[in-house]
Amino acid sequence: MIRRLTAAALTLTALLSLTACGGDADASSAKGRVTLTIGDQAKTLQTIVAASGALKGADYQVKWAEFEGAAPLFQAVQAGAADTTFAADLPTLQALSGGVKFKNVAALKNDGRHVGIVARKDSGIDSVADLKGQKVVVSSAKGSIAEYLLANALRQAGLKYSDVQVQYLLPTDAQAAFASGKIKVWAVFGVYQAVALEQGGKLLIDGADGRVSGYGFIGASDKALADTAKKTALGDFLKRLGTALKWTSTHQDAYAQAIQDRNGADASVARTLASAAYSQVLPVTPEIDRTVQGVADLMNGIGVLEPNVDVASAADTSVLK
Repeated sequence: MIRRLTAAALTLTALLSLTACGGDADASSAKGRVTLTIGDQAKTLQTIVAASGALKGADYQVKWAEFEGAAPLFQAVQAGAADTTFAADLPTLQALSGGVKFKNVAALKNDGRHVGIVARKDSGIDSVADLKGQKVVVSSAKGSIAEYLLANALRQAGLKYSDVQVQYLLPTDAQAAFASGKIKVWAVFGVYQAVALEQGGKLLIDGADGRVSGYGFIGASDKALADTAKKTALGDFLKRLGTALKWTSTHQDAYAQAIQDRNGADASVARTLASAAYSQVLPVTPEIDRTVQGVADLMNGIGVLEPNVDVASAADTSVLK
């Protein structure tokens, strides 16, 4: 839970990187306009929005709050340093369980291939069943989407969660340890999964075929939702983001090039990320809530999500219309 994470060891000034953008105007011409501080991970949303030109003509200013993972992003929202959240289902549930004050205002959807369990090629581990008795590094913290994949894959293989030894590491630390051979198995996501496969890894299993829900969420802080002007701007931003995500699915080469240019990824990693991106922005529906409630219930059952979350009560369906 957020209150039990690394807030004592990390300061927001060390975590938070703000970059302004919005419409065709620069920051000096935005005086008096509403400013949204949009939470992001690994420049994902920034890259999509910039490459697609989705914010062109927006009558509000956007600043980006950039983080390595979901946990520090939610810390920023709790501290009032970001207006919105952006995370997969389980980190979102973990933040809600920990008392962060926000509501899910839109859902994101992909096919689940962005999260996987990767083993080193020289590890002797060839399947999920081989994980019994092994140490598995999970990024980035307790309650990540990678941990849900691990728990669900173990269950499907007839193993208990207690059959593996879990260690939590931030992605950059885990990446270095994996590349050097200090860890053999890594449950990971996104660009870090792609890099692990480039650095001597093999994919044991990914989140496709329903092994993860495929849902993520954009959330908004209670404070931002109480600000009428910000709430209106956020509704417009979500529609523009939806257009941007559709652009990525029809312009994968251009999107992959943008990932290379903005994130420093090599060409093969960029193509992998482009093909596994979220493709839709959706209203938060009862069906989505029920699916994600199943994620919450599984993780609560193995002691990772405590207390459990009522997913439906954490939605605000009035923003995305």
